[in-house]
Amino acid sequence: MKALSLFSGGLDSVLATRLIQEQGIQVEGVCFTSTFFDAEKAIKAAKRIRIPLHTIDLTEELLSIIKSPLYGFGKGANPCIDCHILMVKKAGLLMKKIGAQFLITGEVLGERPKSQNRWALKVVAERSGWGDYLLRPLTAKNLPPTLPERRGWVNREKLKGIKGRSRRIQLEMAKEMGIEDFSSPAGGCLLTDPTFSRRVKDLLLRGKLNLNEVELLKIGRHFRLGEGAKLIVGRNRKENEELLRLARAGDICLRVVGFPGPVGLLRGKEKDEVVRMAARIVTRYSDAPFKEVKTEYCELFEKEKRCLIVTPLPDEEIEKLRI
Repeated sequence: MKALSLFSGGLDSVLATRLIQEQGIQVEGVCFTSTFFDAEKAIKAAKRIRIPLHTIDLTEELLSIIKSPLYGFGKGANPCIDCHILMVKKAGLLMKKIGAQFLITGEVLGERPKSQNRWALKVVAERSGWGDYLLRPLTAKNLPPTLPERRGWVNREKLKGIKGRSRRIQLEMAKEMGIEDFSSPAGGCLLTDPTFSRRVKDLLLRGKLNLNEVELLKIGRHFRLGEGAKLIVGRNRKENEELLRLARAGDICLRVVGFPGPVGLLRGKEKDEVVRMAARIVTRYSDAPFKEVKTEYCELFEKEKRCLIVTPLPDEEIEKLRI
C-alpha cells in the first residue's frame, strides 16, 4: 500500500506523513514550485524523514489563475482555494503514475480561516476530482470518512481530530515522534506578502501580468508614473544587474553620471515629462548631492545615450508614486 503526500515541508505535512507511515503504509511526497514559492523546505524535510520527493512546477497555471481566480484572493494576491484545487489535481495524476492508492495532506480544519474552513476543504475535494481519495490525517475525525478509511486501508481510530488555529497538539505530537527540526507554518508564498501583493494587483488592473513582469516585482523600488509607465529602481548592485537582465526592447535604462547609484528601468509610455520624473527619482536614490545632477538614459539595445539635468525628487513626492 502506498500513499502520496502533498508535502510542503511544514510541521503539519510532516506529521500527516508520519501518521500514515505508522500504519505501515509507504509514503512518497510531492511538492509544488512556482515563481512565487520554492521547494527548499520540502526538500530538507523529505530528507529528514527519508521519503522520496517529486516536484511539480505550477508557474504557468498559477499565472492564469491569478488573472481570474474562481474563489477569489486571500488577504493578499493569493488565490489559495484555486491553488489548492490545482495542487490536488496534479497530485492525483501523479498518484496514479507512481502506483499510489490515495492522497494525504497536512490540512487542519479551521487552521486557516479562508482556505481551511469546512466549506473550503469540501470545495477542494470536490473540484479537484480526487475528493474520495484525499485523506487529511490530522483532522480526519472532523470530516466524513474517505475511501481509504472505508475500505480499511487506513485505521480511522489512529487518525486525529485536530481543529482550530492552536498548534499545541501538533507540537506535542512532534515531541512524541522525536521531530525537532521543523519549519514555521507562516510565509513561503510571495503572494501573501502585502508589498508584493500590491504590486501584483497593480499589474492586474492594467492587464499586464506575465512571467517577466512578475520577476521584476521581486526586486527594487516600484513607482507608477501615470497610467502607462512604471519605474523600477534597483537597491544594490545585484538588483541593478537583475534589472538589466530582465529589461526588454523598448525599456529605458537610467543612471546618474559621476556618482554611485542605482539603475532605473522605465517601462511604458516614454513622454518627455515621464522620463524626466524617472530621472529625478533615480537621482534621489544615488549618492549625488541634492542639487542639479546629470542623468543619462537610453532605450535598451540602442547605443545613443541622452542626458538630462535634474534635481532629486523630494521624498514626500516620491511616496505618492510608490506602488
